[in-house]
Formats: sequence, structure tokens, C-alpha cells
Amino acid sequence: MSVMSDKRDYYEVLGVNKGATDKELKKAFRSLARKYHPDKNSDPGADDKFKEIQEAFAILSDSEKRAQYDRFGHSGPQMGGGFSGFDIRYEDLFGSGLDDLFSNLFGGGGGRRSRTRQSRGQSILVRKKIPFQMAFEGGSEEVSVDTFLSCDSCSGSGGATSDDVEICSTCRGQGQVTQTRQVGPFVQQTSGICPTCQGRGKIIINPCKDCRGEGRKKKKQTIRFNVPEGVDTGMRLRMRGKGHVPPQGGIAGDLEIELILENHPWFERDGAELLMSLPVGFPDLMLGRTVTIPHLDDKPLVIKIPANSLAGHTLNIPGRGLPNGRGRRGDVIILLKLHTPKKPSRNLKSQLESLKSDLSIADDDLENSILDEAKDRRS
Repeated sequence: MSVMSDKRDYYEVLGVNKGATDKELKKAFRSLARKYHPDKNSDPGADDKFKEIQEAFAILSDSEKRAQYDRFGHSGPQMGGGFSGFDIRYEDLFGSGLDDLFSNLFGGGGGRRSRTRQSRGQSILVRKKIPFQMAFEGGSEEVSVDTFLSCDSCSGSGGATSDDVEICSTCRGQGQVTQTRQVGPFVQQTSGICPTCQGRGKIIINPCKDCRGEGRKKKKQTIRFNVPEGVDTGMRLRMRGKGHVPPQGGIAGDLEIELILENHPWFERDGAELLMSLPVGFPDLMLGRTVTIPHLDDKPLVIKIPANSLAGHTLNIPGRGLPNGRGRRGDVIILLKLHTPKKPSRNLKSQLESLKSDLSIADDDLENSILDEAKDRRS
């Protein structure tokens, strides 16, 4: 017991407080394990320090052992027996599957049985242009893709006959092998792809001639899909199981369809809003005018330009935009732009000269006009 009492506090070893979360414990362990791992640290005592870090984490990462340690310290009923450390590779400390490493080393799997790992085929990404009208009402489209599908001759097994496919004796059809070994008071369990069948769970004795044992062949298929209303460029639709079938059977990958919305002749979109510019002549701005144009909903879009309108002003027609996904439609927003003839005739120029004094602003009234315009803009 005197040896046990000489041990440092486990929380002190990892440099964390007693209320540390599992995430904080893992972070502290990984940082210290990298620093003192024997593969990278040749200093005297680094190996003992590394084992001390492993022992501290092994106890504190187990909820039951941690509770006993918090209550009894190193004198707890499960604290004895010594600790010999684990065979942790230095590269494991940098891997994305660090949680799996912790689970295998410290019993985090909770005794769960390993499940059969089925192969999954690759997914396919295609881009499809769709008419702008579909943003308003949705619809259906289709794409043609070259896809690996199950071989018809062998039904995807890869063997010439059903007797030409055997269950892998190494992994017993599981596709992975599990090794368990006792390390001190702990059980270390590691799983990996079966080296005999490469994770497929079966061995092909006599390959199918049509697919050469692949269990799949590339074919062109046409797939029809639905486009939701309100769609926009960049939206992706995922079709489960419409991608490539993996060799010798398994779960097919997915088909992702990225939609590209074609341009409308005059509308731009901002979410559910439709934006457009409307060129109008000066008489239309001054006297007012009603303009009618075709629209996406097959009902004429009636635009009423009030008298004394100004170029640059906007008109709003509510509820005639695109569906917003909540059972309503956005608005149509119209920017008024002054239209001027590119090549005015001599007669038009003559008429404009006669109206110049009535339509133009005199120099001595220019400043007042500027001030009035500023007030109108800010009001």
C-alpha cells in the first residue's frame, strides 16, 4: 500500500481539474501522449511518464473506475494490480479515428458486438440544367448516367454459378476480423478488413465470364427525378442507391444531381422575389401608363406606372413572385428606367428643342431642385 500512496493524483498527471469532461480528458491525454511517446521522446523517464499518463487516462475515462477513484483515491478496490501500458502507435495519436482507438483500448465499446461491414459503392455527381419555369412550379426531369449495375449473368455474385462463390473461412463472411487480447486488467480489441477476402466476405473460385468476377457491369440508364418548386442554382437532389454498385455486391452508392437554373429572358431572382427593369419613356413617367407583360403563372402581369414617376423608382407587385416554401409567394419588384432613343430623328430633335424651356431646369433653379430631390429621397 505504501507504493500505491506514492502515486501522483491522476487529475494532476493529465493536468485537468476534477470536473473535466470526456472531451477534455481525451484532449489532455492525446497532447501528453504525443509529448512522451517512446517513439519520439528518448529522454530518461519518458517511458515511465508515458505509462503513467496511460494509467491515469484508463481510470478516468471509465465512469465506474473514475467514481471509485474520486471516492477512495488509489486505495479503491479496482485501483490495484499495477499497469503495464498499451501498444499505442505514435501515428494513432494523429488519426481521425481517435475515438475508435480510445474505445478499443479502454473498453469504450461497452461490449458491443462488431457488425458485418458491407461494401458501399461510389456515389455519382451530375449537373443538370433546368428551365427557369421550374423555379415557379417544379416538375420532373431526367438524366442519363453511366452506372455500374449488378451483372445479370451472375446476379452480382461474381461467380460463374452459385457454387463458385464460397464464404471466406478467415472472417466467416463478416468481411472483417477481430483480435482480442488481455493486457493487464484490460481487454484490448482491434478490428480490421479481412486480408483474405479484402472485406467482401466471400471468395470467387470460378469468375463469371461476363463481368470477370466483378459482379457488376457499366450500363447507361435514364433516371427521372422530381424538381421541387422554388428550386435555385446549386441545389442538390440525392437519390439513394442510384449510384455505383460495389464489386461482388453490397450497398449501391447515391446519385447526386446538382441543378442549374437557366436564365429567364427578363427576370432575375432574389430568393422568392423576382426582379426586373422596365424601360419607359419620359411621357410615361410624367403622365403615367399601364403595361401588361406575360408572366410565369400564365396570368398577365399588369404594371401600373403612376403619373409623375421618376426613373430609378421601384414598383412592387405583391404575391406574384416565386413560392417561398411556406405556402406563399414572394413579390415582383420593378425598377423604372428612362428610355431614350439611340438615334433620335431630326423631327424629334426639333420638337424637343421647342419643349426644352418647359421640360428643362433653369440654371438659377438648379440648386433648389437639388435640395427638393434630397428631401424627397430622405422622407
